[in-house]
Amino acid sequence: MSNALTGTGPLLRATVRFDGRSFVPWILIATALSASSVLVYPWVFPTQQDRLGLALAIGSNPALGLIFGPAYDLSTDDGFNAWRSLALGGFLAALGSIFTVTRSSRGQEDSGQAELLASGVLGRSSRLLAGVSLALIGSVALGGVAGVVTSWCGGGWNASLLLGATFTATGWMFAAVAAVTAQLGSDARTANSLAVGTFGALFLLRGFLYSVEAPDWTSWINPLSWMTETRPASGNHWWTLLPAMALTLVLLAIAFVLQSRRDFGQGAIVPGPGPARGRVGTPWSLAVRLNRAPLLTWTVAFLIIGVVFGFFARSFKDILSGDSAAASVLASGAATPDGLAPAFLVTILSLVGILAAIPGVQILQKVRIEELEGRLEPVLAAAVPRSRYFTANAMLALATPTMYLLLAGAIITALASGDLGIDAGKVLLQAVVTVPAVWTATAVSVAVVGARPQVVIASWAGVFISFVLTLLGPTFRLWDWVLAISPFWHVPNVSVDDAGWGGLVGISAVTAVFLLIGFTGFRRRDLDG
Repeated sequence: MSNALTGTGPLLRATVRFDGRSFVPWILIATALSASSVLVYPWVFPTQQDRLGLALAIGSNPALGLIFGPAYDLSTDDGFNAWRSLALGGFLAALGSIFTVTRSSRGQEDSGQAELLASGVLGRSSRLLAGVSLALIGSVALGGVAGVVTSWCGGGWNASLLLGATFTATGWMFAAVAAVTAQLGSDARTANSLAVGTFGALFLLRGFLYSVEAPDWTSWINPLSWMTETRPASGNHWWTLLPAMALTLVLLAIAFVLQSRRDFGQGAIVPGPGPARGRVGTPWSLAVRLNRAPLLTWTVAFLIIGVVFGFFARSFKDILSGDSAAASVLASGAATPDGLAPAFLVTILSLVGILAAIPGVQILQKVRIEELEGRLEPVLAAAVPRSRYFTANAMLALATPTMYLLLAGAIITALASGDLGIDAGKVLLQAVVTVPAVWTATAVSVAVVGARPQVVIASWAGVFISFVLTLLGPTFRLWDWVLAISPFWHVPNVSVDDAGWGGLVGISAVTAVFLLIGFTGFRRRDLDG
């Protein structure tokens, strides 16, 4: 065994140095999510009456339970933070761990880096141990930073640290899951899909069981339910972290056994043979082929998002009635009680639009991955001009969010137009006029990947800024000129007479500028990789 781990120390130090920063965004987002809860909650819901109204609204809406899990105690800041952050913080820790382990194990084999490493003095299991160790360390950092910063911002130390430890335990479990799927998948993409699919299925199962108020014993058939049962601020059950640690150890043992028996560059799931002749004949079909798996995954996700937001919209009267604090968040811009429903519809469709921009950004980032891994250059060396290749990917990145937004909008229309008291045609039209804002958020990634791919992390700027300003801007009563930075602030409310269509012209012009920057930059710059 010692020979199998030879060289792990130096490799881990190098991995932390060159790949450790990839965990930083997950740490920052999880910390911001948790700390903002204890900062904003006393401000938005200052009285016990406000908090009781919120608890009643949440309890009457099974869709919220599907995402966030049960709200055990919303009378305190820490209780609200546990409800709002526990599932989403664990979600971030799990994804960060999965991507880290896959990138450091099967990703290196796909790119050829593993062969270079193996040519030195390195044991067979060293690369897997280094990748897993980085994910475990990153999860500890995520939980530790989130817990301590939340405490500094006003959270209770016991509840905040338990919440952070729950993030860490979730990250550990899915680092181990990714270590196993890295041995099963035929390449890094398949390994990632298996791990993320496992996580998604368990996440939905956890939410479903809590939403239907299943018997208590069902909490112990799902590892994510173990995390919910830690109950920060409403029980503080530290001992429920022990099963998570045990599961992590078992899965890691299985992963190392599988890794010792599989062939280099192969997985337990053998891919089928490809066609005798290639069927991809255009840049557009190539773009669709490369993004086929995530497109199918996101289609299923937006079917679920449409149903969740549809049920959410159906109970908007319960959520907003007599509760000005919630109204300021979810129906900002409503000047009269009659304007609550249209403003609420604008907000939830804007949130759907922001989520829809995520797969668009991922498609552009796939262009960068193909470039760095050396597969783009042979394509462009043939009869494919740069402009056609980039146009195909950019158009797919704009078309995909449009399809997802309209799909979710149609479901919301079918489920909630009657409860909102808005004509179904206007609900659909509201989804349509949200599309230009989605294009603007996505076009930021076109400009970054096309002109400055070295700062590819900036391609998320459109999504991040839109999310923060749309969700938190009205709560903090920011100035209009700050809110106007988000393209979704310019989406007109089609249910009012003076809808203000000029904003769409403005953000469309901004979109055109971003696209021009991206296309010009991609045509002129050198390729990396």
